[in-house]
Amino acid sequence: MIDRYMEKQKTEIGGRDVLLYQTDAKPRVLLIQTLGKQERGSIDGEVQLIREAVSAPFVMAAFAIDDWEVELTPWHDPEVSRRKEVGEHAGETLQYVTDILIPSLKKEYGDRPVILGGYSLGGLFARWAASERDAFSAVACCSPSVWIAGWRDYSASHPVLARNVYLSLGDREEFSKNKAIAQVGAHIRWEYAHLQQTLGDDHCTIEWNPGNHFMDGALRTAKGFAWCISKASAIV
Repeated sequence: MIDRYMEKQKTEIGGRDVLLYQTDAKPRVLLIQTLGKQERGSIDGEVQLIREAVSAPFVMAAFAIDDWEVELTPWHDPEVSRRKEVGEHAGETLQYVTDILIPSLKKEYGDRPVILGGYSLGGLFARWAASERDAFSAVACCSPSVWIAGWRDYSASHPVLARNVYLSLGDREEFSKNKAIAQVGAHIRWEYAHLQQTLGDDHCTIEWNPGNHFMDGALRTAKGFAWCISKASAIV
């Protein structure tokens, strides 16, 4: 349930459906989230959890993702999908975020720090975007699919351009029967150590949540955004 102090509207920006949530007439930070079909029933509750966790006013723009794999996977990996088009279009999604969505939000709400976040492939997309563009003050990478083939090589050779990175994982995710997915624990531990070296302890964190990949996605994502807001709003 959205409380009476939060405004919600459905709009269209650049040809995509966008849900906008605003907690104050003068937000201090702009949040952007990839919104897959599986998340559309829980986004109201997630935004309310963020609202309850932070004091800084914000705007959340959750933009529709219709084909999760095609629009968010940064390169092809047959373990993610055998469809040829998967891995070819994440750049278009990122271009939409940086060239259309962010300018539209800043025109409406002012030049504020931008936080990008997502869950699963959305979390992977957020982490990848943080090395592709310097548009983000922080990224919330919640249960990110860093088990994708070639992730470590990419991360090692592409510096993070965001100032702050939040990582999280469920403590049962690395016990998947799928051998590729089961690498996620080792990969996210490596990623966190890499971020500690490159960003410093004050600018990255990792949170372990109880359960597997399919538990409490909205709560996990809300916690990620809340941490990022605490970092980004401090510099406004």
